[in-house]
Amino acid sequence: MQRVVKGTFPYTANMVIPASTSISEPHTAISTANSFDQDFTKDGNNAGKISEVRISSAKLESKDPANYNIGNIASLRVYMAKADGSDEVMVAVRNDISATVGNSIVLDIDNSHFLDELVRQSSVRIRMVYKLRKAGDVDVSLKLSLGIGADPR
Repeated sequence: MQRVVKGTFPYTANMVIPASTSISEPHTAISTANSFDQDFTKDGNNAGKISEVRISSAKLESKDPANYNIGNIASLRVYMAKADGSDEVMVAVRNDISATVGNSIVLDIDNSHFLDELVRQSSVRIRMVYKLRKAGDVDVSLKLSLGIGADPR
């Protein structure tokens, strides 16, 4: 049952790109990710019966402004870590973002790492490293959704 719940409710994070961000050099946005059921360690759940947690999907979409063209971003990498930044692993990447992609994009996942310890934390930190192709006029808020999947033991 926990496997179904975790696969249904992704971790989401709001990532902000300031208007002052320069183009063609790497920048970092950091946020805390939340999930509807938050973690595997709450009292009364079946945390001991879940293992081999991996990323299963990653999507980035414009939140504010809603029509922001994600094609203004040339490339990005997404990392997940414990709240203190330790045990960081890359979970998604996109190096070839089209300049005309629009306000939503599916990222290439990196599911080569097990996320068991991370999803058992009370919160996780998301770090997005990105390069802009075109600077914005206003601060941009993007919603990052990370789907995960687990195997029952």
